[in-house]
Amino acid sequence: MVLIVGGLGAGKRAYAQTLGYTPRQMSPRLEAPCPVLYDLQALVPVKVDGWHALLPALLQKEVLICNEVGCGVVPIDAKERLWREEVGRLCIALARLSLIHI
Repeated sequence: MVLIVGGLGAGKRAYAQTLGYTPRQMSPRLEAPCPVLYDLQALVPVKVDGWHALLPALLQKEVLICNEVGCGVVPIDAKERLWREEVGRLCIALARLSLIHI
């Protein structure tokens, strides 16, 4: 599994294409039968450790693409801060798992 993380509009999907994937092989829907999932951050629920339920399905994908959401001004809204934290925790877990599978 390859994890691609970067800023909004930074060319993450274009980079996935250099790995041999076409736009038709990419989807933002977890249930889609595509090897590449983008907008991973949109799937993370706003609850502590809610991302754990996503792991089995995410590990079936070949490439995961996530927008970096941890930079910039810290949101005032507690739910948005929690969501950003959970996206970060998920990406750390996925990065750790991708190293194990190399």
